[in-house]
Amino acid sequence: MAEKKRTKVGAGRRMSGRKSPLPKRGKSSTSRSGTGAEEAPKRSPLPPLAAPLSAYLAAPGLEDELQRELGDVVHRHGRLLLAPGKPRSSIWSQDVWLDTKLARIDSIGDAAKVLRGIQRNWVGYSHHEHRRMTLLSKRLPPIKERVWPFPCSLPDADLGAYTLLDRNTLLYSPTCRSPFPNGEVRFVDNLNPPSRAYRKLWEVFTLCQVMPQRGDRCIDMGATPGGWTWVLAELGANIRSVDKAMLHPDVAALPNVKVKLQSAFSVDPKLVENPYDWFFSDVICYPERLLAMVQRWLDAGAARRFVCTIKFQSKTDYKTIDAFAKIPGSRMLHLHHNRHELTWIKLDDELDI
Repeated sequence: MAEKKRTKVGAGRRMSGRKSPLPKRGKSSTSRSGTGAEEAPKRSPLPPLAAPLSAYLAAPGLEDELQRELGDVVHRHGRLLLAPGKPRSSIWSQDVWLDTKLARIDSIGDAAKVLRGIQRNWVGYSHHEHRRMTLLSKRLPPIKERVWPFPCSLPDADLGAYTLLDRNTLLYSPTCRSPFPNGEVRFVDNLNPPSRAYRKLWEVFTLCQVMPQRGDRCIDMGATPGGWTWVLAELGANIRSVDKAMLHPDVAALPNVKVKLQSAFSVDPKLVENPYDWFFSDVICYPERLLAMVQRWLDAGAARRFVCTIKFQSKTDYKTIDAFAKIPGSRMLHLHHNRHELTWIKLDDELDI
């Protein structure tokens, strides 16, 4: 779990549990101008590009993982990787541009005319031409910078993305996989949970629009200091928190939390008489050890739904990623709040994230 934060646990909102389908559309931060600007590195020459193209935005520092996954990258524009053909499923992308197009422009006015002629809402990704990107953003209707309360429904307004590959080449897509600007889900953060790891669980529940209901039975493996247990308790679930170390005292004192001082890896799922509704793990361990634990619980039928963080050391464990990917009915993705890690999800319903 994330680092300890010895502060008083505050009150939070109870989630409604409303389901809704994910829309099939779409460190850099989205600035007020909506350009997500980065420091300008050395430029590589723009190669000849031809449609069809697809574009994938990597999380900061994970460009190499995304390029390895895609394989046939024809151009890297900072964190935005271009590949030939239609968009494909991608684990390491923070966002995917679903209808990527190129336009030759002679001025910022030309670019604004192209974008405004399609729709209102656009967010920029700036790697080069920062001044021109800023000027372009001012020619477009403003996108209000927003942080989201938890729980919340997914934004339903169309949101496109654009960038300038050079002074005269506009790359854009009217639709993106994520409904959030550049795939960045930012929450209202006015509470005091015991760790920052709670944001990962908030993001999973927001993207899936599926979450534990009041009375659901959950097991939280490697729970200390208690960020995920705190989220689940706020939803009204009943949680068995398993860790050799003690939870934050304010979390341990919650009436719907039972603490088991034990290693998560020593729990025998074959002894679970009544399967848990949810299995959670944000435990710090090698990926292959997490995989072995998850496989034992799957084989025993001891839990229905799973949300686990796969944490990597200095190197990415691609062999274990492939093994997780082969588990039927599951998905992996890189959350905005993940670091050098992935989130593995297995629910009753098929996911489209």
